[in-house]
Amino acid sequence: MPAVSGRRRLRIEVWSDIVCPWCYLGKRRLDKALDRFGHAEDVEVVWRSFQLDPTHRDGLREPVYETLARKTGGSPAQLRAMTGQLVALGAEEGLAYDFDRAVSVNTFDAHRLGHLARRHSLGAQMHERLMRAHLVEGELVDDVETLVRLGTDVGVPADKVRQVLAGDAFAADVREDIREAQALGVTGVPFFVLNRAYGVSGAQPVNDLLSALRTADAASSPAAR
Repeated sequence: MPAVSGRRRLRIEVWSDIVCPWCYLGKRRLDKALDRFGHAEDVEVVWRSFQLDPTHRDGLREPVYETLARKTGGSPAQLRAMTGQLVALGAEEGLAYDFDRAVSVNTFDAHRLGHLARRHSLGAQMHERLMRAHLVEGELVDDVETLVRLGTDVGVPADKVRQVLAGDAFAADVREDIREAQALGVTGVPFFVLNRAYGVSGAQPVNDLLSALRTADAASSPAAR
């Protein structure tokens, strides 16, 4: 959609992993900030790939609590308290996190699917669907048949999904997103970059994201130049 006369488009790039509960919170809060922004029709949101654990072995499917215990050394009680806080935060944003069902997998193929969906102008919808599948529904987001179904859920043709997953299409795109994140100094996600001029790290409150939107918009407006 073209920008309104006299206004420039605002581009928001979001580095995010589909298994990241903070990223899902960040997406919900960004959606709310855009609703209040007043010029959402002039905003382009691009979802960029990031892997919280690129070393996770392909084919390894491990309950999230086992993964957390292995990585943090926390006790079951400590891990339950940590995820309980996330469940409460998610509920405030309308997200029903279910860590008892969530399974840790390598997300590289899911990110390749995200790039395919972007080619069909469905990048945001695909990212949302993948996050819900992992964090709410306990789906295996490294399974080919699951990814085909999730892709078709948002409108990506099943044959295109199968074709991509059968080869290495979009692998270079995923790696380039990750390389760009490293170049920008991104160490955690979500990470929001507005017009390649302003960076916002973490799932910030709606008001903070709205303030960043307004600052970036004002700086890119004709009056500011």
